[in-house]
Amino acid sequence: MRSIAFVDFLIGVGILFVMEGILFAASPAFMRKAMKSALETPDNILRAVGIASAVAGLILIWLVRR
Repeated sequence: MRSIAFVDFLIGVGILFVMEGILFAASPAFMRKAMKSALETPDNILRAVGIASAVAGLILIWLVRR
């Protein structure tokens, strides 16, 4: 039997793929520019943005599940 949390996780990953796919399909030039910009950004900035994004996501999940 699959746990509800795992099913929710897979749904979240699926939504992420859909959103990313739409961005690449709608504006490949913008996404290419964004990836080049990410390559030029220092590691500490990328790390801080990644941590902030993860925390914001956890807070959003907590608020929705509350």
